[in-house]
Amino acid sequence: MDLTVISTFRCNSRCQMCYIWKNPTEPKDEVSIETLSKLPGGFDNLNLSGGEPTLRKDLPELVDELYPKARIMEISSNGLHPERLVPIIKRYPDIKVRFSVEGDEATSNAIRGEKDGFQTKLAGIRMLREAGGTDLGFAMVIQDENAEQLVKVYEMARREGVELATSTLHNAWQFYKNDNYFYNRTRVAKEVEALITAMLRTNKIKNWFRAYLNLGLIEKILGHDRLIPCTAGRDFAFVDPWSDVWACNVRSDLPLGNLARQGWDEIMNSDQTRASLKKVDACTQNCWMVTTARTAMRSRLAPQLPKFSPLAWVVMNKLRVSLGKNVDFAAYINYREVKESPLVPRKSFLGQKVKNEIVVQRGLVTPAQHYPLAEFVNR
Repeated sequence: MDLTVISTFRCNSRCQMCYIWKNPTEPKDEVSIETLSKLPGGFDNLNLSGGEPTLRKDLPELVDELYPKARIMEISSNGLHPERLVPIIKRYPDIKVRFSVEGDEATSNAIRGEKDGFQTKLAGIRMLREAGGTDLGFAMVIQDENAEQLVKVYEMARREGVELATSTLHNAWQFYKNDNYFYNRTRVAKEVEALITAMLRTNKIKNWFRAYLNLGLIEKILGHDRLIPCTAGRDFAFVDPWSDVWACNVRSDLPLGNLARQGWDEIMNSDQTRASLKKVDACTQNCWMVTTARTAMRSRLAPQLPKFSPLAWVVMNKLRVSLGKNVDFAAYINYREVKESPLVPRKSFLGQKVKNEIVVQRGLVTPAQHYPLAEFVNR
């Protein structure tokens, strides 16, 4: 099972597609190390995220507590404070770190509302590499404003000797935003084809399966059904800053329990969890993020191996590319059917002053009041 610990909703980025930074949590209310000590060991991938996790003063202690509990420990960061990760990487060089980059310097800074953010991240990746980091990379949210730069960001990552993780525009309670829609789904999806081909041309098996993951992103962008059914609550879960445990970070009607008040086994075997898993089985949202896709692609019998469908696709299309042929995207993607969506303009917050509102304290409200938007649709 994979687990994401959303350690804080505080964030020093001002992204146009995520409003966590408008809704920061108070440090005294955020999930504690004592609470996280109740987590069992044996997780496959454990991602420490936010908000921005480097804003937690106890980040090194959080890592010390969580690192032994998973095969792979990951930190998802905006990369604006790389110096705070240096001592962590020196202690645990195999921790996976991803810095958010949304295109070239001007584009990334505009989308993320970060003055000089791009250069800080680039210097930060090099800093962590010099500190001994062995699993470093960038993460990019594909959207209309940066889709044409997708392959260039991938090439930049390769030049730096690091990885590129991709996701795409979507809605989630974690973002306090439910109006993220593409302006031109087909144009954005077509840009992803070039990345898939570039990944298949490499000699890295990991990239070949990332190509398949990006095929799923095309389906998501176009509003099509998922390539593989979701396994939220069974193969992955989320812990939010108030210690509430969720099947996923999209639907706010899929609670599993609260780690501060319950043990992990009690949560996973509760009536509340069983009720949420029934909703997952009937879910019609087409989410396809790294967490939901990676777990869906795994074999049920041998989790370190892929299921047959992604394996077959990878073998067939790696062979085609190796023979000098193009991937036959028309055989997999139906561009004649594209989901309609409302046109909701996004704006850059770079250089703007926006008032933040502290999210109400734990214990005084229900999870439903923590996430007042309630409806999050990804089609």
